[in-house]
Amino acid sequence: MIRRIWLVPLLLFLVLLGFLGAGLLHDPHRIPSPLIGKPAPQFVLPRLFTSDKTFSPSELKGRVWLLNVWASWCESCREEHPVLVDFAKSKHVPLIGLDYKDTAADARAVLAQFGDPYDEVAVDADGRVGINYGVYGVPETYLIDKNGRIVHKVIGPITPDKLDKVLLPLIRKLSS
Repeated sequence: MIRRIWLVPLLLFLVLLGFLGAGLLHDPHRIPSPLIGKPAPQFVLPRLFTSDKTFSPSELKGRVWLLNVWASWCESCREEHPVLVDFAKSKHVPLIGLDYKDTAADARAVLAQFGDPYDEVAVDADGRVGINYGVYGVPETYLIDKNGRIVHKVIGPITPDKLDKVLLPLIRKLSS
């Protein structure tokens, strides 16, 4: 009986090790969003460059579009910024920026310095809209279809590879 007692901790350790090993095999950028396939949360926020006017996703009803959550203080956002600037030149779909937990002055300064890829930028100063979208951190990008439903979510910076292999094929499919 005493000899079998050591088997219980060993088995528990092996089970725990198996769970940890399985967790290491998962890509943290592939966290499934519960909002995929559901209507994008609605909001009304001030616009970055015309704060007396507001922006709402309802303005894009009937169009495929991208919502890019970013901030001036975000290093990863600066990493993806040239990719967004190049993408914006193509005019595939409207690219809307959601300036997350940031000051408008800092956001305007970054866009003035590095270029403004956005068709419009809404200011989410307190982060409440980001919470409604399930933002884990910035940058995050949401592809929204003509019916206002979230089709895809990119966690982390958009790379040329992600753009070419994932987003553009989905955009083409949804736009046809």
